[in-house]
Amino acid sequence: MVTAGHASTKPRDGVSTLAGRWPFLGQRRSLVAYISVIVMLDFAAIVLFGSATEVRLPDVLTFVALMSCGAVCIEATRRLGMPAGVSRDLLSAWWLPVALLLPPVYALLAPIVLQMLLQVRVRATVLHRRVLSSAAIGLAGCAASVAFHRLVPDPGVLSHGSAVPILYAVAAALLFALINTALVAVAAHMADPDSRWREVLWNRENILLDVVELCLGITVAIGCHLNLMLLLLTLPPVVLLQRSLLHAQLQAAARTDAKTGLLNAAAWQREADTEIVRARRTGQTLALLIIDIDHFKRVNDAHGHLAGDQVLIGVAGMLRNLVREYDVVGRFGGEEFVVLLPGADLPEARRVAERLRTRIGRMAVPVDEAVITVTVSAGVALMSVHGDDLIELLAAADLALYRAKELGRNRVCIPAVPSPPPRLPGETPA
Repeated sequence: MVTAGHASTKPRDGVSTLAGRWPFLGQRRSLVAYISVIVMLDFAAIVLFGSATEVRLPDVLTFVALMSCGAVCIEATRRLGMPAGVSRDLLSAWWLPVALLLPPVYALLAPIVLQMLLQVRVRATVLHRRVLSSAAIGLAGCAASVAFHRLVPDPGVLSHGSAVPILYAVAAALLFALINTALVAVAAHMADPDSRWREVLWNRENILLDVVELCLGITVAIGCHLNLMLLLLTLPPVVLLQRSLLHAQLQAAARTDAKTGLLNAAAWQREADTEIVRARRTGQTLALLIIDIDHFKRVNDAHGHLAGDQVLIGVAGMLRNLVREYDVVGRFGGEEFVVLLPGADLPEARRVAERLRTRIGRMAVPVDEAVITVTVSAGVALMSVHGDDLIELLAAADLALYRAKELGRNRVCIPAVPSPPPRLPGETPA
């Protein structure tokens, strides 16, 4: 399951004071409108399906049993915590059976229960993010439930092992995943318009997780209908998978800079050292860029640190979008970024640095009634020319960056290579 987790913190015109008390009002107008519409649709669906649903004791018992399993999963992983940003978990193993076995109103209510528990017991995040996640999952579960019950009026046939109902269950699970991911992805993209869609939609890892969730959800639904006691057998493996998934996400979060999403300094240095060892072994070229935002302190002084954060996020997004997938990009501290370019020679490295400088210079960050533009300076260093290890390359690129600053900023510089000392008459080359 995908849950929403990141949103812009830029205060909007006229609501700066309220935004301090209600972060939801500090989001972009389009995001505020989008979240409001999703939540209203979810509320309307709860009222509509709730008024048309007869309360039956077996349904209530099944719902309580599945929610109890979800609560056990949450409690079992509580000490691990939950990473910030758009995160993944396996709670669909309990939401999906609710959608398949019970009337649609239960699919709308299920995420409210578990999202409240996540908020209280695991990680208290901004309330509107929890509300959006609950509404997105609820609407996705409701759509899957309506579609499945239209095709399979008696969900009990799932436990018979017939192929057609199971295929319909798979189709309903896919519908659930598609709607949930789409609703969260739109919100994430509205929060950060510079992000690429593939970062908030599917990648290979997300597809694999969706398949795992689909298999778990259908298996739990079949076992749950056979006998509620069988949930005791499905609970331990789901808890173990949930812990493994969250542990992997937290490890990845520890490698990234929380503000920009790039590698942090320590993780970047580890990745860079690995690339340098590989370049030495294969004899390939390798270049390093240090990029610094010009007069960044003026941005903070004139517009505030929230605006400065938006500039950092924008520059980080440009760097991520304009380099190759295997280039190593990180935030080195403050307003300084580093890029390692495996396989790049000096002309190519300079072209990349100039392209980054030009595109960042054209970037506009809207803040209140103003639009912020910034420029960057860059220093470039090439392995085996300006240094043989990471420390030497960083020092050379930093000297080139310092020279770019001295020459007026908004430019790319390359460190001068010292000429070899002249040989004395009759001296043979070393």
